[in-house]
Amino acid sequence: MSDVHAHPALAHHFDSLEEQKEAATLGMWVFLVTEVLFFGGLFATYAIYRTWYPDAFAAASHELDVTLGTINTAVLITSSLTMALAVHAAQLGQRAKIMVFLALTMALGGVFLGIKSVEYYHKFAEHLIPGPGFQFEKEHIRHAQIFFSLYFVMTGLHALHMIIGFGIMLVMLWWTWRGTITAEYYSPIEISGLYWHFVDIVWIFLFPLLYLIGRHAH
Repeated sequence: MSDVHAHPALAHHFDSLEEQKEAATLGMWVFLVTEVLFFGGLFATYAIYRTWYPDAFAAASHELDVTLGTINTAVLITSSLTMALAVHAAQLGQRAKIMVFLALTMALGGVFLGIKSVEYYHKFAEHLIPGPGFQFEKEHIRHAQIFFSLYFVMTGLHALHMIIGFGIMLVMLWWTWRGTITAEYYSPIEISGLYWHFVDIVWIFLFPLLYLIGRHAH
């Protein structure tokens, strides 16, 4: 039980920091499995509807801005790199670098959400928000609403997960600043990295699914 006195981050019900890290990592992986099942259900729903209404979904997909989607993909991939660098800095106990890379990750996430908000605004201006005011080609209007309903649900939930990630990183910044994160105890940064990489991977699937697949069929 010497670790109890060696590091204040050790919870009383663990015998060592290593045991605490293993439990926390397992907990995060279990959580991520539930998230995979959740998003997997949404992906499956989208795939089924796309199979049923390929022409309408291709026409609706054509209304998405591939350029902005591509930029956002590059931004998120870069944020995964900065998050990995934050984890590496934490392993080395480099407090200043941890804070810089976490801040960069948050900044890139902010850029992503900013671009996504521009996309949402364009859809609002073009009357592509599902509901009474929805406007689209008459032959596809009903099924195109299904596409955009799924688009807003999936991208909106993804954005919500990113906002939660911001909150996690703010906590990590605070813990790093006050000295809780050290070369001996960096698992919170590592686990936060797992979450952020998962959020990025979800977008890697969303981007081709919504923006690219079947786009040229219309």
